[in-house]
Amino acid sequence: MLVLPHEIEIVEVAPRDGLQSFPRPVDTATKIRMVNLLSRAGLRTIEVTSFAHPEVVPHLADAERVMAGIERRPGTVYRALVPNARGAERALAAGADELLGLAIVSRTYLRRNQNMERAEALDQAVRAFALAEAAGRRFVMALGMAFWCPYEGLIPEADVMACVAFLHRHGVRNIYLAGSVGLEDPRHVSALFARLRADFPECRFGYHIHDRGGFAPANILAALDAGVAWLEGAVCGLGGGIAMPDTVGDAGNYPTEDLVNLCAVAGIASGLDLQRIMAAASEIAALLDISPRSRALNGGTRAAALKPVERAAWPVSCR
Repeated sequence: MLVLPHEIEIVEVAPRDGLQSFPRPVDTATKIRMVNLLSRAGLRTIEVTSFAHPEVVPHLADAERVMAGIERRPGTVYRALVPNARGAERALAAGADELLGLAIVSRTYLRRNQNMERAEALDQAVRAFALAEAAGRRFVMALGMAFWCPYEGLIPEADVMACVAFLHRHGVRNIYLAGSVGLEDPRHVSALFARLRADFPECRFGYHIHDRGGFAPANILAALDAGVAWLEGAVCGLGGGIAMPDTVGDAGNYPTEDLVNLCAVAGIASGLDLQRIMAAASEIAALLDISPRSRALNGGTRAAALKPVERAAWPVSCR
């Protein structure tokens, strides 16, 4: 029997993870409008941009301008990805509320995606964490490709545990695992999160969800049952990896609107209103001229399937 939490935090990553590998550049004004739509819809943590080197992630070269232009709503946390200490310095200067460090568990993918070794990536993350701590800002650590890699296959649990142990020794307490390809399975997800929570009870763990294999709903429930503290999605299913091989195809993020819908149907409070999230996602789809990939925006909700009962359709009594 599943043991599900009463409530869960949902983090929105579309403005960063969704746009960094978008098929075409998106102008700064559209990015700002996108972030504002998401904050007005009630999302409390939004990953706005990346402070990677502009040559590495050219689609997000306007990070400072986006951060300067967004509407800061009280209670909303505006997060920025910082792949190294220099990125952390830029993000802090730009006013990011939360810094997101990044390391990839798969050594092959890390070399292709960040051009460094795992020890170097973890060291840069710890340096970024120290800068965030000194500035009084929040810090979250992302461990990408933590379950399965198209270059290496199944990622050994021991590798993930070693990364978390290193971060834990240096004081990091908020860590998420990313199913960066979306081909992990529920048994693996459940076992790994349960093991992490048992070995590192002081830490909060999150789950960043992709859905290449169609396993995402099962994996989400497995992660919730294992005690994750938050889930990460992207409106319209925007996003994917940068250095994926051709065999992977579409590895987009799990749509936020589907995530909110799943939690609502399962009786898990997210503090989010599905209709407001769907309205924001629909407007963002129009802004970007894309077709949303979510089931929620394509009729896959109970409200959409429930037809009002027509009185005239009932048979007339013969009495």
